[in-house]
Amino acid sequence: MVRQYVTKATQLLQWGKIVLPLSSIKFFPPQFVLRNPVAQGVKNAFREGYEAAVIVFNLKNLKELADFLGPAEFPKFMGRFREVFREAVETEVEEVDIISLHDFYGDGLSLYVRVGHDRNGLSVIDSIMRKVAGTGRRELHEEFPTAQMVLETGYMFVEKKHYSVQEAILKAHQQAVAMAEKRIESEFNEMLFIMSKIISQKEIFLLAQPIFDVATKEARAFEMLTRGPAGTMLENPLTLFSVARQTGKLYELELVVLEKALEEIGQIECTQDIFINFTPLTLGNERFIRDVKRLMQKYKIISPKRITFEITERDSMEEMRDFIYNIKVLRLMGFRIAVDDTGSGYASLNTINEVMPDIIKIDRSVIENIDKNSVKESMLKGLLLVAKEAGSLVVAEGIENEEEASVLTRNNVDLAQGYFYARPRMLAKKIAT
Repeated sequence: MVRQYVTKATQLLQWGKIVLPLSSIKFFPPQFVLRNPVAQGVKNAFREGYEAAVIVFNLKNLKELADFLGPAEFPKFMGRFREVFREAVETEVEEVDIISLHDFYGDGLSLYVRVGHDRNGLSVIDSIMRKVAGTGRRELHEEFPTAQMVLETGYMFVEKKHYSVQEAILKAHQQAVAMAEKRIESEFNEMLFIMSKIISQKEIFLLAQPIFDVATKEARAFEMLTRGPAGTMLENPLTLFSVARQTGKLYELELVVLEKALEEIGQIECTQDIFINFTPLTLGNERFIRDVKRLMQKYKIISPKRITFEITERDSMEEMRDFIYNIKVLRLMGFRIAVDDTGSGYASLNTINEVMPDIIKIDRSVIENIDKNSVKESMLKGLLLVAKEAGSLVVAEGIENEEEASVLTRNNVDLAQGYFYARPRMLAKKIAT
């Protein structure tokens, strides 16, 4: 009997018999997942300079729900499950960023979205996943209070370097499901093993992108950019850090990045300052200060005054008891603090208020085509005033042409980085040139 319920629900979901004609989101049954709609959307995202990711919302106890609700109520529940999650996605995600939402094998839903290529994309994905799942659980519980839904979530980025976009989509989907289910003897355990190996053997490499003085055109600092093992799917930093986050290895990975950066700048004659990215989750870890002191003791030749801790992503800081305390201690030790992606939303301005950073990095979204947009230049001027009040230096990110650079010059922006000035390379090569 249970099998009959599940079969009916699966057919209903797979063949799209629940019609949602007014939705801007397009649903596709599993047999069409690897054809044009999803694949073309992913290709378009890549072509426009974005990353593509899949988020899965998996009903762990589907069979139990079918047995409990019975043949009359279970199809209604699954229909509402689909509707509620579609509405939640439309609320939480900009329409332009939605690639598709579809059913997979009747167990749940897969959402494909495009995100920016920087590390902040991780918090965007995490936020979407939490909010959509929370809304879905809440609304379904109100309508079906006796049905105990067990929802699992996971995500993965689609690999750009894969020879086939369709194969890359399938692979990302399988890995996202594995992350959601965290099954024993599953791909999740394989990912956990690989990540543990990367951390224990420090199998990452760092690129350095110069940060230039806008007035003098001199390189004043370098931002260290992390890559995973060359030639693997984890070479992509978004994939690397998303796997680390979902396998509980984010803190260990970011400590490896710090140690690797200290090791490299200690081996060469680098006199410029160094920016290193950290998530609030790591900066707020109760072990962080102790571990930083241990590493600085190991690399005594490097002064903390040369290191800037750059806060990436937008995790909730209110829930991190040690975050502000750790920031204060780091400052007392001589480190500087930067806030990344300023101008990309309210959260970054709230972070400035909480942290009062030494350096504010203005997001590429403000800088792009600023020479053609007076509103963006007014935004820049406003952020410069915020920086002045906070006593912060300003770094403009993502400068790609001379016209954008000229706007920075006439507004007396302190520092800038981007392909117009220099592309990321190995640190040793940067110093040599």
